[in-house]
Amino acid sequence: MAVGVEVRELLEAAVSGIGGQTRPGQVEMAEAVNGSMEDGSHLLVQAGTGTGKSLGYLVPALLHALEDRRVVVSTATLALQSQLVDRDMPALLEATEKLLPRRPAYAIQKGRNNYACLHRIREGAPDEDGMLIDVPPPGAVGQQVLELRDWAEQQLLDGEAGDRDHAPSHQYQAWQQVAIAARECLGAQKCPYGDECFAEKAKEQARKADIVITNHALLSIDAFENHTVLPEHDVVIVDEAHELPARVTGAAGAELSPQLVERAAKRARRFVDDDNADDLIDASDALRAALDETREGRIEAANGAVLEAAALVRDAARSVYSDLNKKSDDKDDPDGAKRQSKGAVKEIFDVAERVAALSDLDVVWLIDRERFGRELRIAPLTVAGLLRELVLKDRTVVLTSATLTLGGDFDAIARQVGLRPADKLDLGDELPSIDADSETGPLPWRGLDVGSPFEYEKQGILYVAKHLPPPHRDGLGKKQFEEIIDLITAAGGRTLGLFSSRRAAEAATAAVREATELKVLCQGDAQLGELAREFVDDPETSLFGTLSLWQGIDVPGSTCNLVIIDRVPFPRPDEPLMAARQRAVDEAGGNGFMAVAATHAALLLAQGTGRLIRRTTDRGVVAILDPRIVTARYGGYLRASLPPMWPTADREKVLGALKRLQDS
Repeated sequence: MAVGVEVRELLEAAVSGIGGQTRPGQVEMAEAVNGSMEDGSHLLVQAGTGTGKSLGYLVPALLHALEDRRVVVSTATLALQSQLVDRDMPALLEATEKLLPRRPAYAIQKGRNNYACLHRIREGAPDEDGMLIDVPPPGAVGQQVLELRDWAEQQLLDGEAGDRDHAPSHQYQAWQQVAIAARECLGAQKCPYGDECFAEKAKEQARKADIVITNHALLSIDAFENHTVLPEHDVVIVDEAHELPARVTGAAGAELSPQLVERAAKRARRFVDDDNADDLIDASDALRAALDETREGRIEAANGAVLEAAALVRDAARSVYSDLNKKSDDKDDPDGAKRQSKGAVKEIFDVAERVAALSDLDVVWLIDRERFGRELRIAPLTVAGLLRELVLKDRTVVLTSATLTLGGDFDAIARQVGLRPADKLDLGDELPSIDADSETGPLPWRGLDVGSPFEYEKQGILYVAKHLPPPHRDGLGKKQFEEIIDLITAAGGRTLGLFSSRRAAEAATAAVREATELKVLCQGDAQLGELAREFVDDPETSLFGTLSLWQGIDVPGSTCNLVIIDRVPFPRPDEPLMAARQRAVDEAGGNGFMAVAATHAALLLAQGTGRLIRRTTDRGVVAILDPRIVTARYGGYLRASLPPMWPTADREKVLGALKRLQDS
């Protein structure tokens, strides 16, 4: 279909219709994204906060989709996914409708567990023995289950999506009583409620859509399952792309615990020979005994008892699964309980087989969860190869974020997602011919930083407390507490404290509360959303917390004039997956510390410092209490990853600037 409109013209109409002005970086981004879709090269775009990144990729996506080439947009979180569907796409289509030959259709697609399951609601959820029971658990959770059931039935009557995001307030345990994992689903053909199924309706809408908006987890699952989850598509746009490797790692990872094995055995017992069910329970006991005798941390070949126990679980699960398959689901399984049991047992088998194999491409480790006991975790050593072969190889991919350049270039993130720095093109380069069937051939890509509308040098100060001692493992010391108290007092509150651990955040909160009259909220005092609202509503209130605040909070204006970072956020040296990745790089002749630990720290620092300036009128200070960012050899790499604020180590100038901001 000939669209007859250029990307720049459509972008101007979109921005004008929504209410605003086009920005040079936004125009540059939109044209680069459009060019990438046309020539098939991959594109990494860093678009700073305030650029208008969403329109920068949605406008060319519209043009591409109108040529009957479907575009998938993937976001890091369900919240951002909903924002695109509920706000950005409707506003964009309304603003550009007169310029387009037809109105493109769009749809949202999430994992099956995000939709209410009518079979589970009407037939009941399984108990520990696999029996489907209709009675909800007692107490508050039980009341929530009843409310969710009524809500789902009303959603069906109203023709709505049955999506968890629109459900009444509830706890996780309540939602698990009305939703189902994909592996336990009966399937639309076998489920008595398949014609009404919310998840199937969402898939059908996605199949009819020109633009499908999903999330990184479902994008990963689609790749792992041979592209059978999402509809066929030519282009993937990955927003918040800095999160993609971690989300893919999570989707490709799994857990194995004695509790999970025992639960699967009990659910299967009514469908299989007692001896087979007993063998699986015995295997769960063997696994529990092996884990109890093993130290936390990475599992390697020397941990023979754990690997032998995993092999016992694998073999017992195989026998149970084979027994479950002997009879037809249709004749022997009217309520679907057997099919759901098969899904649980198959998952146990798959994970146990993977653990027992202990491939060089996987990392297995043991953790002790206080409330739930010990369990094994498994994850890929790297997801670069998976992304290269399953996502990048056969379609055009645009990756964008406000933080993609680390150390001043795109090479680190490119490696993480499966692109090789050697294949990088300049924006003016011609695309070379590519053998599409080659697993080792080049995947041409370009990197583009379109900057930010913010004047960081004028709006923000980057203060490094060079006079402080380097941090130590025992947490913050007296000098750090004194620095925090002086800084937050000068700012009159208005502080977001980003700490490397919950213990550090709580200790700093206690120190400020004891020394001042300032109000400080600490992560854990209440639900994070409630704390964030209180922080925004009262400019003199401060909020201290850990990782979720480094990336997940947006507080423009005088609410936040000061961001405090207690230390460079390197991964813990005993964190098994990061340690294994670092060792693998070292063994391959590289610098594991820089490739893994420093890259991880640089990304978090970029995200954390980015909390300060959220609009053109914001002013303030980022205070880093770790002198290593200027004294260590890797400090230059970290500083090159941060927004270009005015740097200083002059404590008195910073305190004066904060006092002037408080008085303004």
